[in-house]
Amino acid sequence: MKFSYRWLRELVDGLDIGPKELGRLITMKTAECEGVEEVVEPSPDWIVEIDNKSLTHRPDLWGHYGMAREVAAITGRTLRDPVALDRLPKGSAPVGISIEDFTLCPRYSALVFENVTVQPSPLWLQDRLEVIGLNPIGNIVDVTNFIMAELAQPMHAFDAGKLKGSTIYARPARAGERIAALNGETYDLTPDNLVIADSGGPIALAGVIGGQESAISDSTTRIVLESACFQAASIRKTSSRLKLRTDASMRFEKAQDPVNTIGALARAIELLEVVSPGIRIIGGLADAYQPLPVPPPIELPLDWLDRKLGLAIPAAEVRRILESLSFVVKDTAPRVFSVTVPSWRATKDISIKEDLVEEVGRMVGYDSITPAAPLVAATVPPANPARVYDHHIRDLVAAQGFTEVYNYSFLSEDTARRLHLDPAAHIAVANPISSEQGLLRMSLLPGIWRNILDNARHFDAFRLFEIGREIHKQPEGLPREVPHLMAAMYAKDSGEGALFELKRLAECLGATRVRPAEPRAIEHPMRAADVLAGDTVVGRLFELHPSLIEAGRAAVLDIDLTRLQPFAAREKRYRTLRRFPTSVFDLSIVTEARHLAGDIQDELAACSGDELVSIEFLRQYTGPPLPEGTKSVSFRLTIGAADHTLSPDEVTAARNRVIAAMRARGFDLRV
Repeated sequence: MKFSYRWLRELVDGLDIGPKELGRLITMKTAECEGVEEVVEPSPDWIVEIDNKSLTHRPDLWGHYGMAREVAAITGRTLRDPVALDRLPKGSAPVGISIEDFTLCPRYSALVFENVTVQPSPLWLQDRLEVIGLNPIGNIVDVTNFIMAELAQPMHAFDAGKLKGSTIYARPARAGERIAALNGETYDLTPDNLVIADSGGPIALAGVIGGQESAISDSTTRIVLESACFQAASIRKTSSRLKLRTDASMRFEKAQDPVNTIGALARAIELLEVVSPGIRIIGGLADAYQPLPVPPPIELPLDWLDRKLGLAIPAAEVRRILESLSFVVKDTAPRVFSVTVPSWRATKDISIKEDLVEEVGRMVGYDSITPAAPLVAATVPPANPARVYDHHIRDLVAAQGFTEVYNYSFLSEDTARRLHLDPAAHIAVANPISSEQGLLRMSLLPGIWRNILDNARHFDAFRLFEIGREIHKQPEGLPREVPHLMAAMYAKDSGEGALFELKRLAECLGATRVRPAEPRAIEHPMRAADVLAGDTVVGRLFELHPSLIEAGRAAVLDIDLTRLQPFAAREKRYRTLRRFPTSVFDLSIVTEARHLAGDIQDELAACSGDELVSIEFLRQYTGPPLPEGTKSVSFRLTIGAADHTLSPDEVTAARNRVIAAMRARGFDLRV
């Protein structure tokens, strides 16, 4: 964006700062300045060139008058207003304005001129446009470009003799409409494109480019001069779809001020009388608009402003800065201002008190603020036992060689049915990303199952786990989320040890034993068990049904962490080391083949009395000379006394008591 130094001096009374110093001030307090460029021909001037990206939220700075307002505020000079609104004519307008949707076109203003002479512009006007990069075309068009560069208000002139009817319409294009534009291209339009039309059809692409059929020419004697405001998003969409960006569209895309339309027309009256002698206005101003809601004043506490900036600024200085930028400032309480935003800053720019902090800060100069590290009181967050427990479980399982996985909390209805889960019992996602993610999971198994199938294609054996939440539907209110751990082991070979390895993992987590359970449809008929902590069922240990695995075997441990956590918090008591040696003996129990080794171990512990230190499973055996349908289960018992070393006779007596007690309970022993 190029700004003429000479033009800015004309708008700021008494500006005596050189061009390079002015460029430096603009750089520091308004926008990124690319540099100051001296232009010698056709007349001495300097150009301050500003990167457009820094002006995206400042539509008022796309014109010299808006930039001059900033310069006047920075330098403390008086701003000259080039607009004389008393020039606008009174009376009825000779042209009607019809706006179909005020959201797309908040305001449309127009004047009609007669006795127009189309000719080259005076040299001063051509010079003024050329130094900022605009090509002179003719006196009428040059005036509209001059006003666009000065007031940031794009305008367009139609040849009134070429218009059909006496009404100008601002409306969406009809399906199938086309327009031949001033650039020689013809565009097919859609209802997404806002157009300016007469009774015969489109005469301009609103806010982008005029139409060829209504263009002014050397024979034009009457013109309709429009000055309008359009919705920024609509202009952006039209410009992007048609791949057509113009000086007008770039300004309208920034959300122009609707109040600016009549000011531009008043300025045009003055300039047209200079460049087209004898020109006359016909009738009054045509002005169609829907009053926009007035943004409420912003409350600005000065103590809060000082804290935000990190610099104490006197209230009088804050008021001076804001009023120099045309804000209206009133006192509502001690050290509290009520600030009314001017219309040209209320279009997607200033809306909250933080925006006002930026205004004050940039005018004071951020280099005047001493950098300081933020002083924020640090407080210890409240304890979260569940989170600490999850981390503990994660570390413990990972230490056993398991790799953690993360799965989505969604599954498809097909997956639910494949794993014998009722889709109707799941919570349905209202707007699923895909058909594969239409339900919220009630189990971690669908994700783990998919992980097993995917990894089995690349690895012969692996172990993985996930900590996540099951989501269960409730009759009323929000669903219930239950944290679970699911660990899995896979092997392409027999995988016989997987269940025992997962049982050991469950014991590491705090479970005490497993108990055979009725298998579910997804479980191997002979390899399913409940996991217990004390007498509470806290999970499930099973092998996946062979129909769910393409090759190999997969064992799964599913733990409800909510149920298991209380057992992890049990009190631990210190016991002194045993001072006297212990003695060991082995016993082999002959029992039915389906009798659980864990139950036999519990029986042995009950028969051993207080002298028992530990009991360990050794092995089990089936085959000759044992009868068919029986097995021998061997255990190693360690016994000892707290106050002396057991003698051989005491060890023998203890062993005999255990044997007798077990036989009394119906067990046969191999001794």
